[in-house]
Amino acid sequence: MKIHLAKSAGFCFGVKKAITTALETAKTKEPVFMLGDIVHNEEVARQIQETGIKKINRLSSGKGKTLLIRAHGCSEHTLKQALKLGYRIIDATCPMVKEIHKIARELENQGYRIIILGDKRHDEVMGIVGQLKSKAMVIDKLQNIPLEKIKKITKAGIVVQSTQDLNNLPAILELLRKYIPEISFHNTICNPTRMKQNEVKTMPLENSVMIIIGSKTSANTKRIFQISKSLNKNSYWVNSAKEIKKSWLGNAKSVGITAGASTPESSIKEVISKIKIICSSSPYL
Repeated sequence: MKIHLAKSAGFCFGVKKAITTALETAKTKEPVFMLGDIVHNEEVARQIQETGIKKINRLSSGKGKTLLIRAHGCSEHTLKQALKLGYRIIDATCPMVKEIHKIARELENQGYRIIILGDKRHDEVMGIVGQLKSKAMVIDKLQNIPLEKIKKITKAGIVVQSTQDLNNLPAILELLRKYIPEISFHNTICNPTRMKQNEVKTMPLENSVMIIIGSKTSANTKRIFQISKSLNKNSYWVNSAKEIKKSWLGNAKSVGITAGASTPESSIKEVISKIKIICSSSPYL
């Protein structure tokens, strides 16, 4: 049995940058805090917390403290509040997410009503919403578009959560264009997401089994799995090698492996090792 690893599997540059920033920040003498995890992966979160960086739910007095902004970014309100409380700010926001912030603000300043195509409760989306003076509309799927509200918009600026499924955009945009006279659309899905999604559109057709590695809290991993499952029913989503079942491999001739943008290389290597142990005669390509 052959094992094929996706070229794009694992960390994207934004996650790498955030983790590097966190590790460097942890070396400072000041106590370092984060409002949540650096990225959506339990193993990475554990490693970061072992450096001494503490996860908090709310801000308190920040004198003599550092606040590390996570890869998904944060709202302007959170940033201003932290500065007011005395925190030193270290920003580990993904550069692509910061670019979405910039685009959304510019569109708002030009008089557009902002529409964000993304998951309503996702940290990145809430951070984008939090950049704006007026209330943004968030649309997560075609069937949830509030038509009565859409019909009242004459000029819309549209941005997209960086890890959204490319396949979902055309139908949503087609419907929005029916009702909104002027639209300025910016496809802000990042290149690493595009690469991962493009690979997973072919790999499930070329392999007997697909293993997708990543946290169940990871939006981009979820979308990779959904695409794979739609093409190959023998697609499985695991967070670690411990979850792999021998029965999945059965008479499989090949296994395709990919991983979400916040999945560490160590998790990928462990999964490959586990598959090799189960199928000891399988060469790794």
